[in-house]
Amino acid sequence: MSSEYMIGDAWGELLRDCHAAGLPAGRYYEICERDDGYISAYDAVGFFEGPGGWPPLDRWACEQARGRVLDVGVGAGRFSLPLQADGVDVVGLDVSPGALKVCAERGLGSTVRGTAGDLDDMRRFDSFLLLGKNLGLLESREQGPRLLAALRRLARPGARILGTGVDPYLLDGAVHGAYLAKNRRHGRLSGQMRLRLRHLLTATAWFDYLFVSPAELSGMTAGTGWSVVDTRTDGAQYAAVLALAPDAAPH
Repeated sequence: MSSEYMIGDAWGELLRDCHAAGLPAGRYYEICERDDGYISAYDAVGFFEGPGGWPPLDRWACEQARGRVLDVGVGAGRFSLPLQADGVDVVGLDVSPGALKVCAERGLGSTVRGTAGDLDDMRRFDSFLLLGKNLGLLESREQGPRLLAALRRLARPGARILGTGVDPYLLDGAVHGAYLAKNRRHGRLSGQMRLRLRHLLTATAWFDYLFVSPAELSGMTAGTGWSVVDTRTDGAQYAAVLALAPDAAPH
């Protein structure tokens, strides 16, 4: 789709502006645009909330973290910073340089720019966070197993993935039903969303973000060494714990 927006780090710029302004409520919003024109907005202050302001599913999932932690899609560090304060060895991972700058300004000690596939396998972790609905980073039916394979390569024995996501089949059908049906007609998972984030006159490139049901998530783990061992739900949203099989050696 054509656009008058400049392509850049809109996500990082949003976080930097909100942080520099002192986190004023109701002033900075994550503007998320879907490729059918649907737009949502979320107050950016929420990306800086401490544990008391987290959704209960994120809080429950984060409480399951053990050992060395990789926070995938760390954003402003809302999950990593409290873990670090509790003495947890945590690394924040994000593709956004602006987000990582905010993490550094807020005191997060260890960050890496890139994706899980960019990390060398000398780094090993016991827990992987995909919180804040970041099970969406599975992206698609094809890409999801690739991300799970990348995390397996970085995993210590007994590692777990702790994530929260959205079941697309429990969304408002009047708003989202036609989009989900179009995805199915084109051979995609129903909840494969084509999105971009906007801030002022900057937008990210378009990217895929997956709203995947717990059943679809379980199916996606086949052959990856991971399996879904626990879930908790709250309406359309849910938390999932994925465990690495004892005989699933990193590869």
